[in-house]
Amino acid sequence: MRDIEYLRLLSKEFPSSRKAAAEIINLRAICALPKGTEYFFSDIHGEYEAFSHLLRSSSGIIRAKIEETFGNMMSEAEQLELANLIYYPREVIGKIRRDESISTKELHEHQKITINRLISICRVVSSKYTRSKVRKKMPSDYAYAIDELLHLDMNDSNKKLYYNEIISGIIEIDFADEFIISLCELIQNLTIDSLHIIGDIFDRGARPDLVMEEIMNFHDVDIQWGNHDIDWMGAACGNTACIANVLRIGISYNSFDALEDGYGINLRPLSMFAAEIYRNDPCSCFKMHILDESKYDSVNPTLAAKMYKAISIIQLKLEGQLIKKHPEYGLEKRLLLDKIDYSAGTVKIGNKKYKLNDTNFPTIDPKDPYALSEGEEELVRTLRLSFIHSQLLTKHVKFLYSHGAMYRSINNNLLFHGCIPMDEKGNFTCMKTIDGSFCGKELMDYLNVKIHDAYFLDPRDDFEKKQDAVDLMWYLWCGPNSPLFGKDKISTFERLFLRNEKELCAEKHNPYYTFSAKEEYADKILREFKLDPEWAHIINGHVPVKTKKGESPVKAGGKLYIIDGGISKAYHEQTGIAGYTLIFNSHHLALAKHKAFVKGQENTPEIQITEKTKKRILVRDTDVGKSLLNQIADLKDLLKAYESGAIREKGKT
Repeated sequence: MRDIEYLRLLSKEFPSSRKAAAEIINLRAICALPKGTEYFFSDIHGEYEAFSHLLRSSSGIIRAKIEETFGNMMSEAEQLELANLIYYPREVIGKIRRDESISTKELHEHQKITINRLISICRVVSSKYTRSKVRKKMPSDYAYAIDELLHLDMNDSNKKLYYNEIISGIIEIDFADEFIISLCELIQNLTIDSLHIIGDIFDRGARPDLVMEEIMNFHDVDIQWGNHDIDWMGAACGNTACIANVLRIGISYNSFDALEDGYGINLRPLSMFAAEIYRNDPCSCFKMHILDESKYDSVNPTLAAKMYKAISIIQLKLEGQLIKKHPEYGLEKRLLLDKIDYSAGTVKIGNKKYKLNDTNFPTIDPKDPYALSEGEEELVRTLRLSFIHSQLLTKHVKFLYSHGAMYRSINNNLLFHGCIPMDEKGNFTCMKTIDGSFCGKELMDYLNVKIHDAYFLDPRDDFEKKQDAVDLMWYLWCGPNSPLFGKDKISTFERLFLRNEKELCAEKHNPYYTFSAKEEYADKILREFKLDPEWAHIINGHVPVKTKKGESPVKAGGKLYIIDGGISKAYHEQTGIAGYTLIFNSHHLALAKHKAFVKGQENTPEIQITEKTKKRILVRDTDVGKSLLNQIADLKDLLKAYESGAIREKGKT
């Protein structure tokens, strides 16, 4: 039996045996419902429009529900039209309203049919939830009407007129459009119960800021940080190497809208500096990858190339300073600016010299190549202030902290972005830090603490500890033993100045990616995180699955899912598709394989069931269910305390 003091506290919420019994009945009923549907996304990389469509369409599940509900009663074209309405209700209704050929009578008839169809879909997607949970998701203004329409028995002749009058009244007072929009948004909301983002929200795509806003508006979401997310988080902590890297990637992918219009980063000082320092340099090795045209902050490509080069040189200097400051990182081989023969235009890597693609380095002092010039120092100070004072970035980073972690274990699934570092023998690799060496789960837990210290630790309490944590954010972006990076090196220098040397540019993946694909090692990882290999799965992102070359996202006998299928346009050519969504409902695990998103075109993905559950999973079988069962046990103990007189019921003498 529970401690009596705890039960006394519980009695304040349930002051009588009747109230405790009622709650037990309610919780037991909830435990008997099917589990909600979980959606897993990874490597969104700023692709706002594609990601928004995946959420609105529930990665094709809404389209499947329409077909399941109406079958041959609706044509294929009508089903697509209804699906598009659910995804984009305001746009579709606006288009209908602008069509002058539609009479008022035709419009009202169309609205009546549409409301009836939406109610039918709503009944299907809400069937696994309690009425209370569904009602909480309804817009308050229409909650009564929607609730009545969802739960009326149309076989009851006494209720048919009532049902029809509700719909007729909505249309007659000209509120049908808003009611339809509310139903569409409710369907979207009910289809996805919880959302898991397996890292890399930022970089390459045009609007990571809008992706973050979309994620923050979702009702139940968690995030497992990726190395690109950590880079932005490090920038928000004031890590200047992270700031330079964020800017280099953003400029190289023409992400000026996100940087300037979204986050309010003032890039004018950088553009002025670059235009002056490289005024006679075409910077031809620094052309942008233009995947999306800028809508608000268009920058001349010639100037952008100069900005790209200027910030790249600054980044290499700042990274060199961190490497020298932290010998425990073991990154001395990445110190390459001091290996350049500036007069010959070559660099020595290993025992071989290579000709550089670009040899104009006006801000580098060959005697002290990692020192910032006076102009660079002032520029870095200005950029740092812009990042740490960005209100929107602060808001987004705080959300990443409050809803994110290095990993999460939920419902027998282990979620993390990159890898659990391993050596060539399949043992967990230890990462050296100033606090000691850590590996496996212990490493992930240690890094969770350090990442929080980087942002939240007050430097007045422990300046050195704070600074070490801030510096570590950069290592987590690109360090060989970082679980978020998982490669032997990041070849920024080689890709900028030795791009024709393919062997030098190559980045070798951590042995984890070989071993984890084998069932025995997947089991080892699951056991490390206290999960039962018989039931559990590992879900990763980070490494694009080259579907067009026959690679499968499902490995280790179905125990490992790597779901980076290339939502980002930058990876479409590599993968041959536009990303995966992993969907976990009460019946099965399924993968939705996406097409390249083109707004206005039919984008329904191919959905493949990868694993069927042995029995339908109920709420009681989930982590939430275990918590509810514990609550039921506590309430039963409270009932016993009431019965025995150990605790007196309120209102009884």
